[in-house]
Amino acid sequence: MTINGALADILDRGAAASESQQLLAALADHGVFVPVQANGSVMFLRNSEDGSPLLPGYVSEACCAERLPQAAGAVHCDALRLLDISQQTGVGVLALHSATNWARVPLPLLSQTLRERGQQAGGQQLKLTWSTHPVAVALRDALARRIRDFPAVRTVWVSHARRMDTGFEHLMLHMAVDEPLPSASAHRLTETLLGGEVVLGEGSPQVAMLALNTTTHAATLAELERMGLDTVRSDPATGRVEVVSQEFDAPRQ
Repeated sequence: MTINGALADILDRGAAASESQQLLAALADHGVFVPVQANGSVMFLRNSEDGSPLLPGYVSEACCAERLPQAAGAVHCDALRLLDISQQTGVGVLALHSATNWARVPLPLLSQTLRERGQQAGGQQLKLTWSTHPVAVALRDALARRIRDFPAVRTVWVSHARRMDTGFEHLMLHMAVDEPLPSASAHRLTETLLGGEVVLGEGSPQVAMLALNTTTHAATLAELERMGLDTVRSDPATGRVEVVSQEFDAPRQ
Protein backbone atom coordinates (compact mmCIF):
# COMPACT_ATOMS: atom_id res chain seq x y z
CA MET A 1 0.00 0.00 0.00
CA THR A 2 1.37 3.44 -0.97
CA ILE A 3 -1.45 5.60 0.42
CA ASN A 4 -4.33 5.19 2.83
CA GLY A 5 -6.87 6.74 0.46
CA ALA A 6 -9.88 6.33 2.73
CA LEU A 7 -8.12 8.09 5.59
CA ALA A 8 -6.79 10.83 3.30
CA ASP A 9 -10.32 11.54 2.04
CA ILE A 10 -11.74 11.94 5.55
CA LEU A 11 -8.91 14.19 6.70
CA ASP A 12 -8.84 16.33 3.56
CA ARG A 13 -12.58 17.00 3.93
CA GLY A 14 -12.14 18.01 7.57
CA ALA A 15 -14.55 15.24 8.56
CA ALA A 16 -12.48 13.58 11.30
CA ALA A 17 -14.96 14.56 14.02
CA SER A 18 -18.18 13.86 12.15
CA GLU A 19 -16.92 10.59 10.63
CA SER A 20 -14.87 9.34 13.56
CA GLN A 21 -15.95 5.71 13.16
CA GLN A 22 -15.05 5.70 9.47
CA LEU A 23 -11.69 7.31 10.31
CA LEU A 24 -10.92 4.63 12.92
CA ALA A 25 -11.96 1.91 10.46
CA ALA A 26 -9.64 3.33 7.78
CA LEU A 27 -6.81 3.48 10.31
CA ALA A 28 -7.45 -0.07 11.53
CA ASP A 29 -7.72 -1.45 7.99
CA HIS A 30 -4.77 0.26 6.32
CA GLY A 31 -2.50 1.85 8.97
CA VAL A 32 -0.33 4.92 8.41
CA PHE A 33 3.27 5.89 7.69
CA VAL A 34 5.27 6.85 10.78
CA PRO A 35 8.34 9.10 10.36
CA VAL A 36 11.72 7.81 11.48
CA GLN A 37 15.13 9.30 12.06
CA ALA A 38 18.28 8.21 10.24
CA ASN A 39 18.93 5.61 12.96
CA GLY A 40 15.50 4.04 12.47
CA SER A 41 13.94 5.39 15.68
CA VAL A 42 10.47 6.90 15.61
CA MET A 43 10.14 10.68 15.43
CA PHE A 44 7.61 12.32 17.74
CA LEU A 45 5.85 15.69 17.53
CA ARG A 46 4.85 18.03 20.36
CA ASN A 47 1.35 19.21 21.18
CA SER A 48 1.41 22.98 20.71
CA GLU A 49 -1.08 23.41 23.56
CA ASP A 50 0.65 21.60 26.41
CA GLY A 51 3.94 20.27 25.00
CA SER A 52 2.91 16.63 25.37
CA PRO A 53 4.31 14.16 22.80
CA LEU A 54 2.28 13.05 19.80
CA LEU A 55 2.87 10.00 17.62
CA PRO A 56 2.64 11.29 14.03
CA GLY A 57 1.08 9.27 11.23
CA TYR A 58 0.85 10.21 7.56
CA VAL A 59 -1.43 8.85 4.85
CA SER A 60 1.55 8.17 2.55
CA GLU A 61 5.33 8.38 2.39
CA ALA A 62 5.02 11.34 0.02
CA CYS A 63 2.78 13.15 2.49
CA CYS A 64 5.32 12.58 5.26
CA ALA A 65 8.18 13.86 3.10
CA GLU A 66 6.22 17.00 2.24
CA ARG A 67 4.87 17.83 5.68
CA LEU A 68 7.84 16.66 7.76
CA PRO A 69 10.93 17.10 5.56
CA GLN A 70 13.29 16.69 8.51
CA ALA A 71 12.34 13.00 8.77
CA ALA A 72 14.83 10.54 7.27
CA GLY A 73 12.00 8.37 5.98
CA ALA A 74 8.69 6.76 6.89
CA VAL A 75 7.76 3.23 7.91
CA HIS A 76 4.31 1.76 7.34
CA CYS A 77 2.74 0.77 10.66
CA ASP A 78 -0.45 -1.20 11.02
CA ALA A 79 -2.81 -0.69 13.95
CA LEU A 80 -1.11 -3.28 16.16
CA ARG A 81 2.29 -1.72 15.61
CA LEU A 82 0.92 1.74 16.48
CA LEU A 83 -0.47 0.38 19.74
CA ASP A 84 2.83 -1.38 20.44
CA ILE A 85 4.72 1.91 20.04
CA SER A 86 2.21 3.59 22.33
CA GLN A 87 2.58 0.89 24.96
CA GLN A 88 6.37 1.01 24.91
CA THR A 89 6.69 4.81 24.94
CA GLY A 90 3.63 5.97 26.85
CA VAL A 91 2.54 8.28 24.01
CA GLY A 92 -1.24 8.09 23.90
CA VAL A 93 -2.29 10.40 21.07
CA LEU A 94 -1.86 9.89 17.33
CA ALA A 95 -1.55 12.96 15.07
CA LEU A 96 -2.93 11.91 11.66
CA HIS A 97 -1.87 13.98 8.64
CA SER A 98 -3.08 14.20 5.06
CA ALA A 99 -1.90 16.61 2.39
CA THR A 100 -4.16 19.44 3.58
CA ASN A 101 -5.38 18.63 7.07
CA TRP A 102 -4.71 16.75 10.30
CA ALA A 103 -6.53 15.42 13.35
CA ARG A 104 -5.71 14.09 16.81
CA VAL A 105 -6.85 10.54 17.66
CA PRO A 106 -6.49 9.06 21.16
CA LEU A 107 -4.89 5.66 20.69
CA PRO A 108 -7.25 3.97 23.20
CA LEU A 109 -9.99 4.55 20.60
CA LEU A 110 -7.98 2.52 18.08
CA SER A 111 -7.51 -0.23 20.65
CA GLN A 112 -11.26 -0.22 21.31
CA THR A 113 -11.94 -0.50 17.57
CA LEU A 114 -9.72 -3.58 17.32
CA ARG A 115 -11.38 -5.18 20.35
CA GLU A 116 -14.81 -4.60 18.85
CA ARG A 117 -13.59 -6.31 15.68
CA GLY A 118 -12.29 -9.25 17.68
CA GLN A 119 -8.62 -8.46 17.13
CA GLN A 120 -6.16 -8.46 20.01
CA ALA A 121 -3.67 -5.64 20.42
CA GLY A 122 -0.90 -8.00 21.35
CA GLY A 123 0.59 -11.37 20.59
CA GLN A 124 3.58 -12.40 18.53
CA GLN A 125 3.66 -9.78 15.77
CA LEU A 126 7.44 -9.92 15.34
CA LYS A 127 9.39 -13.12 14.91
CA LEU A 128 12.85 -12.58 16.37
CA THR A 129 15.75 -14.89 15.54
CA TRP A 130 19.50 -14.97 16.00
CA SER A 131 21.28 -13.26 13.12
CA THR A 132 24.72 -13.90 11.65
CA HIS A 133 24.43 -10.98 9.22
CA PRO A 134 27.67 -8.95 9.21
CA VAL A 135 25.77 -5.84 10.30
CA ALA A 136 24.25 -7.72 13.26
CA VAL A 137 27.69 -8.96 14.30
CA ALA A 138 29.12 -5.45 13.90
CA LEU A 139 26.32 -4.04 16.08
CA ARG A 140 27.03 -6.62 18.78
CA ASP A 141 30.75 -5.84 18.77
CA ALA A 142 30.17 -2.07 18.77
CA LEU A 143 27.75 -2.43 21.69
CA ALA A 144 30.42 -4.26 23.66
CA ARG A 145 32.71 -1.26 23.12
CA ARG A 146 30.22 1.53 23.80
CA ILE A 147 27.50 0.34 26.18
CA ARG A 148 29.50 1.43 29.25
CA ASP A 149 29.19 5.03 28.04
CA PHE A 150 25.42 4.83 28.61
CA PRO A 151 24.86 3.60 32.21
CA ALA A 152 21.06 3.66 31.92
CA VAL A 153 21.24 1.00 29.19
CA ARG A 154 21.59 -2.32 30.99
CA THR A 155 21.14 -4.95 28.25
CA VAL A 156 20.79 -4.96 24.47
CA TRP A 157 19.55 -7.86 22.34
CA VAL A 158 20.43 -7.95 18.62
CA SER A 159 18.11 -9.92 16.36
CA HIS A 160 16.71 -10.46 12.90
CA ALA A 161 13.07 -9.36 12.98
CA ARG A 162 10.31 -10.41 10.62
CA ARG A 163 6.84 -8.91 10.69
CA MET A 164 4.38 -11.80 10.70
CA ASP A 165 1.67 -9.78 8.96
CA THR A 166 3.63 -8.09 6.17
CA GLY A 167 6.80 -10.20 5.93
CA PHE A 168 8.96 -7.06 6.29
CA GLU A 169 12.42 -7.92 7.62
CA HIS A 170 15.04 -5.81 9.39
CA LEU A 171 17.54 -5.93 12.24
CA MET A 172 16.26 -5.09 15.70
CA LEU A 173 17.86 -3.71 18.85
CA HIS A 174 15.85 -4.22 22.04
CA MET A 175 17.36 -2.11 24.83
CA ALA A 176 16.57 -2.61 28.53
CA VAL A 177 16.92 0.76 30.27
CA ASP A 178 16.76 2.03 33.84
CA GLU A 179 15.07 5.31 32.98
CA PRO A 180 11.63 6.55 31.89
CA LEU A 181 10.49 6.06 28.31
CA PRO A 182 11.06 7.36 25.71
CA SER A 183 14.68 6.69 26.67
CA ALA A 184 17.18 9.42 25.78
CA SER A 185 20.08 7.06 26.55
CA ALA A 186 18.79 4.37 24.19
CA HIS A 187 18.39 6.89 21.38
CA ARG A 188 21.86 8.38 21.95
CA LEU A 189 23.43 4.91 21.99
CA THR A 190 21.67 4.02 18.73
CA GLU A 191 22.84 7.28 17.16
CA THR A 192 26.39 6.51 18.31
CA LEU A 193 26.27 3.02 16.82
CA LEU A 194 24.90 4.12 13.46
CA GLY A 195 26.77 7.41 13.37
CA GLY A 196 30.17 5.84 12.81
CA GLU A 197 30.64 2.65 14.83
CA VAL A 198 28.72 0.55 12.28
CA VAL A 199 28.68 1.46 8.61
CA LEU A 200 25.46 0.77 6.72
CA GLY A 201 26.10 0.53 3.00
CA GLU A 202 23.82 0.15 0.04
CA GLY A 203 21.80 -3.01 0.49
CA SER A 204 22.34 -3.16 4.25
CA PRO A 205 19.27 -4.10 6.29
CA GLN A 206 17.41 -1.40 8.16
CA VAL A 207 18.08 -1.20 11.89
CA ALA A 208 15.26 -0.44 14.32
CA MET A 209 15.45 0.13 18.06
CA LEU A 210 12.91 -0.38 20.82
CA ALA A 211 13.63 0.70 24.40
CA LEU A 212 12.04 -1.27 27.25
CA ASN A 213 11.98 -0.27 30.91
CA THR A 214 13.57 -2.85 33.22
CA THR A 215 10.64 -2.66 35.65
CA THR A 216 7.59 -1.93 33.50
CA HIS A 217 8.49 -4.46 30.81
CA ALA A 218 10.10 -7.13 32.96
CA ALA A 219 8.01 -9.91 31.41
CA THR A 220 9.02 -8.94 27.86
CA LEU A 221 12.68 -8.74 28.87
CA ALA A 222 12.48 -12.21 30.42
CA GLU A 223 11.09 -13.53 27.14
CA LEU A 224 13.95 -11.92 25.21
CA GLU A 225 16.43 -13.65 27.52
CA ARG A 226 15.05 -17.03 26.47
CA MET A 227 15.35 -16.46 22.70
CA GLY A 228 19.04 -17.20 22.24
CA LEU A 229 19.77 -13.81 20.68
CA ASP A 230 23.10 -12.02 20.70
CA THR A 231 23.14 -10.20 24.03
CA VAL A 232 25.33 -7.43 25.41
CA ARG A 233 24.91 -6.80 29.13
CA SER A 234 26.49 -4.05 31.23
CA ASP A 235 26.94 -3.78 35.00
CA PRO A 236 27.55 -0.10 35.86
CA ALA A 237 28.59 -1.00 39.41
CA THR A 238 31.56 -3.08 38.27
CA GLY A 239 32.09 -1.76 34.74
CA ARG A 240 31.89 -5.35 33.49
CA VAL A 241 30.42 -6.04 30.05
CA GLU A 242 29.15 -9.52 29.19
CA VAL A 243 28.62 -10.68 25.60
CA VAL A 244 26.51 -13.77 24.95
CA SER A 245 26.26 -15.30 21.48
CA GLN A 246 25.56 -18.66 19.90
CA GLU A 247 28.61 -17.95 17.76
CA PHE A 248 30.79 -18.56 20.79
CA ASP A 249 29.02 -21.84 21.52
CA ALA A 250 29.83 -23.35 18.12
CA PRO A 251 32.28 -26.26 18.39
CA ARG A 252 35.76 -25.60 17.12
CA GLN A 253 36.66 -27.40 13.90
